[in-house]
Amino acid sequence: MHFDYSDRVKVLRGRLLVFMDTHVYPSEQSFFNEIAVHRAAGNPWVPTKVVEELKIKARAVGLWNLFLPHSARAPEGLDNLEYAPLCEIMGRVPFAAEVFNCSAPDTGNMEVLERYASEELKDRWLEPLLKGEIRSAFLMTEPDVASSDATNIACRIEREGDHYVINGRKWWGSGAGDPRCKVYIVMGRSNPNAPVHSQQSMVVVPADTPGIKVLRPLPVFGYDDAPHGHMEVSLTDVRVPVSHMLLGEGCGFEIAQGRLGPGRIHHCMRSIGIAERALELMRDRLLRRVAFGKPIATQGVWRERIAESRIAIEQARLLTLKAAWVMDVSGNKVARNEIAMIKVVAPNVALRVIDWAIQAHGGGGVSDDFPLAYAYASQRTLRLADGPDEVHRDAIAKGEFRKCIPKN
Repeated sequence: MHFDYSDRVKVLRGRLLVFMDTHVYPSEQSFFNEIAVHRAAGNPWVPTKVVEELKIKARAVGLWNLFLPHSARAPEGLDNLEYAPLCEIMGRVPFAAEVFNCSAPDTGNMEVLERYASEELKDRWLEPLLKGEIRSAFLMTEPDVASSDATNIACRIEREGDHYVINGRKWWGSGAGDPRCKVYIVMGRSNPNAPVHSQQSMVVVPADTPGIKVLRPLPVFGYDDAPHGHMEVSLTDVRVPVSHMLLGEGCGFEIAQGRLGPGRIHHCMRSIGIAERALELMRDRLLRRVAFGKPIATQGVWRERIAESRIAIEQARLLTLKAAWVMDVSGNKVARNEIAMIKVVAPNVALRVIDWAIQAHGGGGVSDDFPLAYAYASQRTLRLADGPDEVHRDAIAKGEFRKCIPKN
């Protein structure tokens, strides 16, 4: 395993760091101020001018669609290992990934469309997504079942002639609150009598299809993540042509594994980025504040926490890079254990470092004067999103026990 940056990545990384310093960090407060204005006017679900203007600048300097490897439609896409250090930098600011058209759930949906959709569907939906003209949502999780076991999914996808009819209720549809969200990828049960992992399918559903209703936003610790949002969505007799089926009936789990592998590791890359930023904020705060006659940084407990933070971040980064390398060399299926491990490790490391940073900031740490409270809420969500810690740990354990089975 060689984790050295390629010459291409070195150039892109340098360009991205300059872009962040010049454009993104100075726009951070303006982003939240603009949303606050929209909220005060009664509608926070409005795309911000800040991000839209930054997108034009990012694309002009070649920082666009870096996440999608091996796609003729996105030749600028990088391998997972190449993308890792860039995604980490984007993770330092909540809205930064969108600036570069590298934000969830669009990245996962674009990967699904690239790998599994027909050329007709790619022309209609992938192309405008790659151009940043529209956004998308992924509807898998449901409120009435334990979604940690995806075989529980109850949403029905039933064929009637030349159409599929969809009925169900989904929640945590990230991005569904954005008025630019024009398409959903929906996972549902198409054949309840098939083997358990062949019962589910995925279909592409235009967001304006009759029968779709966005019921409500679901805030996370009080944050609504506008204008992106996480929504509860009902689908009642929603009809789409049979050509909107992805890969084929019963292939939902196969697609999900292909989608969630890159999605999980992208989250982990961004988690390391926000952990790094939290460590920087903690370090600077400790050096600047005086308590009981001396800088807080001189107190042993804080020196220990700074050291532990650095150790944990470096460990998480190395495991992320290893997982990315295995994905590139051997594929997502072979890398499933590495992906599961980093999905547990990265959010928990980020939470620990952010929590210490909050403590170092005192009352300011839990306020909106610093990015830490919002970062904590986001990272806590990642211990559930794309599979809870417990499911990933169980998968890792099964992989270990399989090593004990004698080979014939």
